[in-house]
Amino acid sequence: MSIDMSQFFQVFFDEAEEGLAEMEKLLLAVNVASPDPEDLNAVFRAAHSIKGGSSTFGLTDIAEVTHVLESLLDRIRQGQMALTSEHVDAFLAAKDVLKSMLDGHKHGAEVDLDAVGDVRMLLEALSQGKSSAPAKPAASAARAAAVAPGPGGVCRYRLDMPVIADKDAEALADELSMLGKIEKTKSPEGRWVFVLDTAEPIDDVVAICAFIVNVDELKVSQAVEPARSSDEERGYGFFDNFVTQEDRERAQGYGFFDNHTAIEDKEREQGYGFFAPFVPLDISAKKNDSDTLSQPHPEDVPLPVTEQAGAEKKAAKSGAAAAQGHESSSIRVSIEKVDQLINLVGELVITQAMIEQRVGKLDPMTHEHLLNSVSQLSRNTRDLQESVMSIRMMPMDYVFSRFPRMVRDLAHKLGKQVEFVTHGAATELDKGLIERIVDPLTHLVRNSIDHGIELPDARRAAGKGEAGTLSLSAEHQGGNIIIEVTDDGGGLNRDRILAKAKQQGMPVNDNLSDAEVWQLIFEPGFSTAEQVTDVSGRGVGMDVVKRNILAMGGAVDIRSSKGFGTTISISLPLTLAILDGMSIRIGEEVYILPLGYVVESLQPLAQDIKEISGQGQVLRVRGEYLPLIPLYQIFNIVPSFTDPSQGLVVILESDGKKAALFVDDLIGQQQIVVKNLESNYRKVAGISGATILGDGGVALIVDVAALLRSSRQLNDESVFS
Repeated sequence: MSIDMSQFFQVFFDEAEEGLAEMEKLLLAVNVASPDPEDLNAVFRAAHSIKGGSSTFGLTDIAEVTHVLESLLDRIRQGQMALTSEHVDAFLAAKDVLKSMLDGHKHGAEVDLDAVGDVRMLLEALSQGKSSAPAKPAASAARAAAVAPGPGGVCRYRLDMPVIADKDAEALADELSMLGKIEKTKSPEGRWVFVLDTAEPIDDVVAICAFIVNVDELKVSQAVEPARSSDEERGYGFFDNFVTQEDRERAQGYGFFDNHTAIEDKEREQGYGFFAPFVPLDISAKKNDSDTLSQPHPEDVPLPVTEQAGAEKKAAKSGAAAAQGHESSSIRVSIEKVDQLINLVGELVITQAMIEQRVGKLDPMTHEHLLNSVSQLSRNTRDLQESVMSIRMMPMDYVFSRFPRMVRDLAHKLGKQVEFVTHGAATELDKGLIERIVDPLTHLVRNSIDHGIELPDARRAAGKGEAGTLSLSAEHQGGNIIIEVTDDGGGLNRDRILAKAKQQGMPVNDNLSDAEVWQLIFEPGFSTAEQVTDVSGRGVGMDVVKRNILAMGGAVDIRSSKGFGTTISISLPLTLAILDGMSIRIGEEVYILPLGYVVESLQPLAQDIKEISGQGQVLRVRGEYLPLIPLYQIFNIVPSFTDPSQGLVVILESDGKKAALFVDDLIGQQQIVVKNLESNYRKVAGISGATILGDGGVALIVDVAALLRSSRQLNDESVFS
């Protein structure tokens, strides 16, 4: 019976995108002068896996491009052609084209067919181009010497299988038959033995086997080529055509794909093509001298295995093996299921708070065991909540990995040399925030390359190296994550920024501190670029960056030194789903203040409160005058007190500005589960969300950043200047 392959489409798309990302990462890091054979093999395997999967699902356009890409990669990794920067550029262009084609099949996005054709022609031209004397990698040279092709480039391999089910053996044999002629026998011990005649590389054979058997238990040897019968010489039509016309088909491109046979189509309908592995294991990298290829048959010539030299290689391989083991123990879960789990745990936290509030009224002596049980429940609930929240946390590498390619292309376009460095890529952030931080970071990185880092001649004249350094770093500080974009360029020009601000009519003066001057670049429409380019200069980016970061409950800060560079620091909460808050009371209403904005709380003295005509009240705190914001007036609530000296004030700080919030009483500090108010009701000015309290009541979460921005006292800088 046929298999419904549509259920595997999403798996293929996900794995193909992962393969393209890994391919790009390796290509950007490759040493063109002396490429690591393992890196070349990994790039080849990624392309091979995508080709196999796309052929299975009938995506022939992707299969055709990856076939040409794979052929060129195979020539390079086998040492038949030396790797050049032109090859790397072509491979990266092919990656972009394949990504757009995947998006076309996945989302129905428009695909630039001209770009696809151009990349395919470029790869074909490079495959057929004359190359300089190749420098063969050691492993490739050893294998090429050992595997001497037979007539027409065909080699005969003997595959001694470990103990596997007959059904698996049949499926594997059907898959291997696509590579050439295969003979199946059983050894006296009851193990399957395959003899395969093929012109394909041994890596491809092992890659297919890896999906069904453990390659550590697979014995591969090159069998002595037998005398061919007349039938074998004819090859029954199919094999003769494949072998003798291979070079002509590759020169024409896609002969392999244009001649699908009925057998191939039937096998693909049955789903065997799906078993093309995503990361096939390289048999030459997996085995050492003591575990080379077990004992070969006397008539067989064993394939040599070259051991990697050096402690660094061994350490890298052990790390890669550990990573593969980690991947094999993971599963794919849709984000909807994770969000549903987090919501349920949030409800559990609320229920636990209700129980805790009710049992708090009981006599501790009479109900000692019950109170101990509730205390244990609270600890377990907290642990469960932290564990579930960690599921949504993703490493910053998810963001950082997008930039090496962009930095490379943009630096090349601007004629600059930029070395890109990352720190703290393993630092974790909530998935919701990590997706929203991509665009602001993209703009900051582009800005650093365009405006920050100088051209090589200018850097040389300033006594710097020709290549500038751009670094992205991330680290945890308390309940926040700090992300910094740093360049060693020319730094911000204070005089130029002030002159541009005055030109645009901004209320500035020469007495502003550096920190205040740097904040001017976040004003809408502000740009010091002398000319507008497709990279920057329109002044529509930095204000959006700041607005987006503030919307996430974060803050942005700039440090710059002329001639030495600039650092833009972004501070974000680790998650928006659960936060620590301070409960406050105004009249009969309870509100929540996010604890990250709270500096301190105090009861003011009457002599410290001053009235400013037409501007409201200010409060003097240790010699500093802060605007006094009566929350009951903003939300139109009947308060318990209208005199600030009878109530309490909470000192808040956001975006470098402080204010005193007048409230009736402080209830306490607690961890709250944030509920989206806009999706359940509507957007309310000054409110960022809601939560359910322990008594079942609803409390609104104050949007402190918006509250301080809208304060008329804060907006009138002349009051405090």
